[in-house]
Amino acid sequence: MRNTLEDLYYGNITPGAQQIAPASELKRATDRVTRFESQLTELLDETGQTILAKLIESRDEIDSITARENFILGFRLGARITMECMDDNDGDIREVTDYG
Repeated sequence: MRNTLEDLYYGNITPGAQQIAPASELKRATDRVTRFESQLTELLDETGQTILAKLIESRDEIDSITARENFILGFRLGARITMECMDDNDGDIREVTDYG
């Protein structure tokens, strides 16, 4: 446990920094998006390319915010589950050791 806390303190834990597995479904989808973006850019005039770039930038911002919020929600859920696991005084059935 201490190693994780030290890694967190020193900034060695970066949940947002990941690599896409080379032959994964996500990699294939990312490659398709890149290909379609290039094709669309070629078809657009300068104004259209500017609008497309702004659209992509805005979508990236939404994705980043969504990833951050989902990370926080998941972390909180994990903490709540852990806290609930530590509660020995709930339910109708207790371990035999609780009765002496």
